[in-house]
Amino acid sequence: MIRIGAHMPIGGGFKRVPKETYEIGGNAFQIFPHNPRQWKANLPKEEDIKLFKEGIKKYKIDPEAMLCHSGYLINIASPNIETWNKSLELLILEMKICSTLGIKYLNIHPGSHLKSGVENGINQILKALNTAMEKEKNTFILLENVTKKGGNIGSTLEELKLIIDKAKFPDRLGITIDTCHAFDAGYDITNKEKLNEFLNKIDKYFSLEKLKFIHLNDSKNDLGSNKDRHENIGKGKIGSEGLKVFISHPLIQKIPWVLETPGDNDVHKKDIQEVLKILEVK
Repeated sequence: MIRIGAHMPIGGGFKRVPKETYEIGGNAFQIFPHNPRQWKANLPKEEDIKLFKEGIKKYKIDPEAMLCHSGYLINIASPNIETWNKSLELLILEMKICSTLGIKYLNIHPGSHLKSGVENGINQILKALNTAMEKEKNTFILLENVTKKGGNIGSTLEELKLIIDKAKFPDRLGITIDTCHAFDAGYDITNKEKLNEFLNKIDKYFSLEKLKFIHLNDSKNDLGSNKDRHENIGKGKIGSEGLKVFISHPLIQKIPWVLETPGDNDVHKKDIQEVLKILEVK
């Protein structure tokens, strides 16, 4: 069975997420654990937790297809000690929120070294991950591939490998592959041969077991553009044919897909329908 969904709103509480996931035709989802544009976060209230978990059971959502996405302000690669400390503190709280909700996976962007260099940035990331994962032992952190702009770390599989190889708790680290980010970073996932090379490299560096989620997005920009601007399914430079190559691969079909395309739930419902149409799923 294909597991597919979208990034879902949480305004008014987490309890809304399972039902709305079902209503858009999904059986997987991603959420923010708090307002992503604020440093402040709170643990959810007991009633919200209860209703959320009841909804998960009611709508039969696989726990392996539930994902939290870290807030936008966190930068655990930062050379600025104040920013790094605030990022670490919020990351730990996000892990607690995930654990409270019964969500196993937290997706994070590795961060930007802000001109301090990749090596220094990776060292900062490792310090943060090691500290956070020592304190919160229930959460599995997924490093998302990004585009190479603004000092971002993780635009290549090699950089993600460096982090996981040196981490204190590699067994609780995995990766998320974002199709827009991969395409914009120069990985041609629209070509069968190149896609196989990409997946073989993932298997060689991490094992495919480490690939836990796909962010399924089209791209507004060309291959290798390093822009990172998501587009709705079939309307971008990856396109329907390119996405068909990617999502038709049997290994990709084993992994949950989450859409982060522009628009609200109604738009995401149409995007999910478009994905299934591309796959020729009735």
